[in-house]
Amino acid sequence: MLIQKLRLQRGWSQQQLADLSGLSVRTIQRMEKGQDASTESLKSLAAVFEIDFSQLQRTDMSTAIDNLTPSSPGISHEEMLAFNHVRKLKGFYIHLTQYLIIIPALFALNIWQNIDYYWAFYPALGWGLGLLMHGLVVFERFSPFGAHWEKQQVEKRLGRKL
Repeated sequence: MLIQKLRLQRGWSQQQLADLSGLSVRTIQRMEKGQDASTESLKSLAAVFEIDFSQLQRTDMSTAIDNLTPSSPGISHEEMLAFNHVRKLKGFYIHLTQYLIIIPALFALNIWQNIDYYWAFYPALGWGLGLLMHGLVVFERFSPFGAHWEKQQVEKRLGRKL
């Protein structure tokens, strides 16, 4: 989390940070999600961010963003929630972009192959419903397994109120 915060403060993309640090983009992504990092990777990032290596080493790299607890003194609970929401929002927009590219291509293929039968409506409808549900959850219009449900399940398991 601290790595993502430092990267965003400087206005760098994950690719730019990877280029500057000599690490792969995938390594940067894993570290930002809270997975463990090697000492060499942390030293490389500390040099790029011009901070002491111990600041990155102190952070609990195994704490995932979804746990919603600050993984270092430099990240507040509100920042954790904001990072989590932006990650979900980014996932939705990627999903939407894929839909907007692939479905028209399927319709073009359908028309090119056989204009008598429009089979492309089926994937458009199915995927469109999935996209709609994704959007409703991300924009917090529908959350069947949200915080209220989690609280109920914990209370049910404990047999008492929290």
